Amino acid sequence: MTESSNETTQINIGDIVTGTAIKVEDKQVLVDIGYKTEGIVPIGELSSLHIEKASDIVQEGDSLTLYVKKMDDDDEVILSKKAVDAERAWEELEEKYHSGDVFETEVKEVVKGGLVADVGVRGFIPASLVETYYVEDFSDYIDNSLTVKIVDLDKEQNRIILSHKDVVQDEMDAKKQEVLQSLEEGQVLEGTVQRLTNFGVFVDLGGIDGLVHISQLAHEHVEKPSDVVAEGEEINVEVLSVDRDNERISLSHKKTLPGPWADIEDRVSRGDVLDGTVKRLVNFGAFVEVLPGVEGLVHISQIANRHIGTPQEVLEIGQEIQVKVLDVNEQEERISLSIKELEQEKEASEMKQYEKDDDQSGFQLGDFIGDELNKYK
Repeated sequence: MTESSNETTQINIGDIVTGTAIKVEDKQVLVDIGYKTEGIVPIGELSSLHIEKASDIVQEGDSLTLYVKKMDDDDEVILSKKAVDAERAWEELEEKYHSGDVFETEVKEVVKGGLVADVGVRGFIPASLVETYYVEDFSDYIDNSLTVKIVDLDKEQNRIILSHKDVVQDEMDAKKQEVLQSLEEGQVLEGTVQRLTNFGVFVDLGGIDGLVHISQLAHEHVEKPSDVVAEGEEINVEVLSVDRDNERISLSHKKTLPGPWADIEDRVSRGDVLDGTVKRLVNFGAFVEVLPGVEGLVHISQIANRHIGTPQEVLEIGQEIQVKVLDVNEQEERISLSIKELEQEKEASEMKQYEKDDDQSGFQLGDFIGDELNKYK
């Protein structure tokens, strides 16, 4: 393009001229360029984007820089605003493309396969590059701004491919690294449950996910994660370990919860009789779960009201039994239990009842014998 002065009547195709819009019609604009006739800017030469009326772009009195696109024998001059805008835009776009700049652009159209944006020329954002997630309806994007970067540019083919997704992904990656570098073992954080699996749950810590293994969800045994948490739920977690090289974070929800032994002395007292389940049998006794996550020891000497060689002679794993609390120590997380004392108490009660019944029977028999003897007197 070569620039021409409006002070001369000599105008050639390819010249750049300046003029003033003197009449704005629906489909064209008439421009005074100092030539013997007004120049014409057809609506299709006003913008690289689709517009309904020329007044969407130009108002009467506006000063315009235009490219002389066509001249005919009748001295009609066809001018183009979009050609000048495009030339300027391409220079800027090439700089942004090579430098990887992020910039804002306004979405003007929804077309098949994506969005059209105004970057001085027609820029295309494919549907797959709009967001990091699937978007079903793009209508809300029209006339709204998006931050984008250029991922492909070809001036000869007039192709500009933009991506908002890449900008978002870069921001997410930067945030991930920021969070990853800030994490330390033992930190307690609030996170959002993102995904449940059969081996645990992934929790979003604000840019990066960490794994809470199923064994770290609760103090008691967990059959499946959905029994404890749900997707979208906010939970507290403690950082167990951080592998920055592989971006792996191990978390525990269990460690942020009150332990099963917390306030145990308020819930269990010496002398209480509790229902329990035999969990483990060892050579010195049996461990019985009396509350979720709370096991007490029945020493072998307290298993039966007689001498036994092994706990297996009397008990089996999974057996439901009753036990009496002999001692509770919250600090040491220890409860001493007894089956023998319950048996002894039961025997003593039965013996007492037997003696009572026997005394009553003896009294009635004596009365009967006395009555019979009196008959012979």
